[in-house]
Order: sequence, then structure tokens, then C-alpha cells
Amino acid sequence: MYRKLTHVFALLLSGPAFADHPLVDIETIAPSIVVEMRYFGSDNFVGRPIDGYLAPKCLLSEPAAKALGKAQGEFAVFGLSIKVFDCYRPQPAVDHFMRWTIDANDVSKKIEFYPDVQKSRLVPDGYIAERSGHSRASTVDLSLVFESSGVELDMGSAWDYFDVISHTENNSVSLEARRNRLLLRSVLHKHGFDNYSAEWWHFTLRNEPFPETYFSHPVK
Repeated sequence: MYRKLTHVFALLLSGPAFADHPLVDIETIAPSIVVEMRYFGSDNFVGRPIDGYLAPKCLLSEPAAKALGKAQGEFAVFGLSIKVFDCYRPQPAVDHFMRWTIDANDVSKKIEFYPDVQKSRLVPDGYIAERSGHSRASTVDLSLVFESSGVELDMGSAWDYFDVISHTENNSVSLEARRNRLLLRSVLHKHGFDNYSAEWWHFTLRNEPFPETYFSHPVK
């Protein structure tokens, strides 16, 4: 009887209700990772909280979260910690970005995030798109901080800075910034993540579990 009930319970967990929420909070896997979810607040290129972020949580697929936890352990050897800015991004958030791009008058964050790019070029030039790998729940935006102080390492440009200087291999940044970008990329690559070459902070798990699924449920 116990085995039969256990089997039924397992089937319930694998059904549609459970499949709708296949994500885990990174704090349950690697609590030492610094979480600063920028789209939950106003410190982002839109300048206000983004649709779909109901809590400042970093949610990821379980394989991505576990791989990130392993990378965190390796960075700790250097006295460093991962700091995440965005993880799973629901489709309504991406839709919010697209609506924002249409409003030519809303440029309150231009100087901070895209000073040398016209807002009308953000979509054509690929900085913003109708679909995001983040919505598949195995992509993360991150940097590194010193464990002792929480100060971010110099990466040559800020997170979400829309400019060629943010390209991972851009040679116009300082030698220190190039070394820090290389360290970030090499350790994450070792643990299964590939970097998006136009954004030094953007990494996707190579064998992501939901490669064709763009989730919409909110971060909460």
C-alpha cells in the first residue's frame, strides 16, 4: 500500500501543476551568492520596477542553479563571490521592455545605460529583443565581488550598459578589467555556462533543460 501511494504521489509531482513551476531559488542551492535583482526595483535602464518581478529572487532551473553553486565554490577560493543581477525573466517582463522601446520620450536612464546609442536603435541593434534566453530559466546576468567587502570587481563597464565596450573581448577596457572578464568567463565555462559575447555579464547553461520553453509565470 505504501509503495502504491508513493507511486501516485510521484505521478502528481510530475504532472502539469508541478511542471508549471520547475524553478528553484538560488538561495536554497548557494546562499552565499549575492542577489541584487535590478528589475525588481528602479535601478535599471527603464528606471522603474519591471512587470513580472513580484519578489527580489533569483530563480533558475535546477541544473543551472546547481552549476552556478559549483562555480561559486570555485570563486570562493579566490576570496570572491558571484553577484547576480537577473536570473529567470518572465515573458511579461520582456513585453514590458518592448513597450518601453516604443516611447521615444522616456529616456530618463539614457545617460546611465545607453549614452551613445539612440533608443530607436536598441531593438534593431540587438540590445533588446521580443524573446530572451532568460525566460527559459537557465540564463543569468552576474558579476563578481570581493567576499570581504562586497565591492564589485572592475569589469570595464556596468551591467546592462548598452555599448560595444560591454563586449566581452573589447580591448579598450583596462588590463585589470580584461583579466576579470576572463576569470569570470573561464570559471563559468568550466561549470557548463557559455557567455554571450556582446555582454560580459550574460551566461547560459549549455545543456539547458527547457531550450524551447519561454516561461511567463512571475518571480515570486
